Amino acid sequence: MESLTKKEEQIMQILWDLEKGFVKDILAAMETGTPYNTVSSVVRILVKKGYVGYTQYGNTYEYYPLISKKEYRKTVFTGVLKNYFDNSYKKMVSFLAQEKDLDEAQAEQILKIIEENDHTKS
Repeated sequence: MESLTKKEEQIMQILWDLEKGFVKDILAAMETGTPYNTVSSVVRILVKKGYVGYTQYGNTYEYYPLISKKEYRKTVFTGVLKNYFDNSYKKMVSFLAQEKDLDEAQAEQILKIIEENDHTKS
């Protein structure tokens, strides 16, 4: 799965919320000042990347996500875990504990959830 830019990810977040919509619907959900052509171009890139599909009504296109938010989140998280934490949940939790002020009980709870889910997959 090809990675997304911040603008592409922002538009995907909107499409996941809308479930389907026209460029004008996406634009309405964005901060003011974003040009219509910019949104239209980014959506076409998302179509090329395989993240977004569309239904054509004459010269108008209604867009919808082809990739679920859950599927994308899993891909991104797996990449972060691999690239930044050497595939180690313990390193990730340690980082979170240091950077986000997790207390020991919260860190242990996170590790327990991870271990329980690993055992159910085995």
